[in-house]
Amino acid sequence: MSLFAIADTHLSFGTDKPMDVFRGWSDYTDRLKRNWEHLVTDDDTVVIAGDISWAMKLEDCHADFAFLNSLPGRKIILKGNHDYWWTTKKKMDDYLVACGFDTMRILFNNSFLIEGRTICGTRGWYYDKEGEHDMKVINREIGRLKMSFAEAKKLSDVTPIAFLHYPPVYADVECEEIMQALLDLGIRECYYGHLHGENTHRNAVVGEYKGINFHLIAGDYTRFTPILVR
Repeated sequence: MSLFAIADTHLSFGTDKPMDVFRGWSDYTDRLKRNWEHLVTDDDTVVIAGDISWAMKLEDCHADFAFLNSLPGRKIILKGNHDYWWTTKKKMDDYLVACGFDTMRILFNNSFLIEGRTICGTRGWYYDKEGEHDMKVINREIGRLKMSFAEAKKLSDVTPIAFLHYPPVYADVECEEIMQALLDLGIRECYYGHLHGENTHRNAVVGEYKGINFHLIAGDYTRFTPILVR
């Protein structure tokens, strides 16, 4: 039983927002399905770190969620900047149950214990933020990260693995507040998405930075292949 991760699936089976028009995204849903089925079994878990569906409303996610639900393993999903359908956890949980999407779970102010390791996470925010509104969002995201971390510590004394959608650092620019929160919580491993395109990928922070091991898991970076975490 293994833990995998990927971000930015950007599914659009229920809406007209194909990503195939972008370089590197040709036939991406077929590639994702093929790679996923090659690696992941029904005993495994895959964290999808945001930008899951282009749907605007939860009820419009049905085709995209049906696609994910049909893939092997349990899926744990968190919010990305393009997940406009995201609503309260209760509404999302109820929707998953009502639709019979029984392999999917929501990571939102909570945590999961997987094979002796806990995971925590939240969306995060821009590393190049500015303005009062940005600081309100950052403080809210830090609060959610801390809440998720606290729930993880209830499940296990082992330091949780953190999942974010936004990178807390890019090139030499940090979202200082979120970086400090990760350091204060003692996080040693962090997975993130959001960054697309070869030029952008070149400046992504991958590897150890300030004692935290960072991993970029955006779909086009991993070539639409879930990455083994544990």
